[in-house]
Amino acid sequence: MFSAYDRLGPNRYRQRIGLDFEDFAPGQRFHHRPGLTLSQQDNAEEALATLNGAMLHYDAHYAAATTWGRPLMVSTLTLRLLLGLATKTYGRRAALLGIDEIVLTGPLFGGDTLYAESEVLEVAPGDIAGQGVATVALTGRKADGTAIGRTVARMSIWRRDAGPEAGAERAEDPRFSAYHAHGDGALVEQAGPFFEDFTAGESFVHAPRRSFFPEEAARAAWSALELAPAYQDLDWIARHGGGAQAVSETFVIGAVTALTTRTFGRVVANLGWHDIALPAPVRVGDTVEAESTVLDARASRSRPNEGILSVATVARNQRGEEVLRYRRSLLVYRRAAATPYAAAGY
Repeated sequence: MFSAYDRLGPNRYRQRIGLDFEDFAPGQRFHHRPGLTLSQQDNAEEALATLNGAMLHYDAHYAAATTWGRPLMVSTLTLRLLLGLATKTYGRRAALLGIDEIVLTGPLFGGDTLYAESEVLEVAPGDIAGQGVATVALTGRKADGTAIGRTVARMSIWRRDAGPEAGAERAEDPRFSAYHAHGDGALVEQAGPFFEDFTAGESFVHAPRRSFFPEEAARAAWSALELAPAYQDLDWIARHGGGAQAVSETFVIGAVTALTTRTFGRVVANLGWHDIALPAPVRVGDTVEAESTVLDARASRSRPNEGILSVATVARNQRGEEVLRYRRSLLVYRRAAATPYAAAGY
């Protein structure tokens, strides 16, 4: 079993992102989840941000006169997504050493949903201490199973006793398995524990952490019509804010809540936030880590397919200071319930 968590102590766990080099073997196959539904806006932004001169990607009038009839998705965006969608398995990658091939076998358009699959072709010791090299074939598929491309990448991956989180103790508990077996023999990445898998008193340190950057802090304020100068007025910040650009508190709440979603991935709905406190401000350049403790787990009286978790979440910055805490009530799928996972390929 490959666990999604390391054990930090009694009833305290930390999320893992990626397997160790020793976990990989030739012939292993993985179905990576989630997928991503692409839009023409994604396509245009990728093309324009990279100064792509091929108008096929962003000029719909021109594209209508081509064989495709509409804008074709940028191939380099597909490549980036294939590697990104596979992160939950290959997240201990120290470096991407090379790409042996990129083959595009079918078109991808705005509105399509992309899924990644992978197969380990080869593992080798490599030349870097503490790391080994895995050669991996990544295949992109649409929701209907149609293959749209394949790439073969060589990755340098940290060994179990090297790099970040070296020597961490795996939480070898079936409820924390990172995968379930598919009928074709592949391992499918899972969305998190079911309601029955949570016990009051258990704590989960979420991964990844989250850093805050100048442009996104300003954009978060602008998009909410937030006029306070501390978030986006550089002259005001220099004169009155000590030179430290603040991050909107509501954006921090959203970002921290998002960090919890890989543990609480089977949530049907958020029922409410309570007792929200912001003990210290978050500034641009800060990195926060979230940790959640299950306070209570009870059956739902009106929804037999779900249970209700009461969870307390706290976020701390890189100095260990609390920047946010709150309680939340979550509606979570039961293991034996009618769930969407099988129908959606999860």
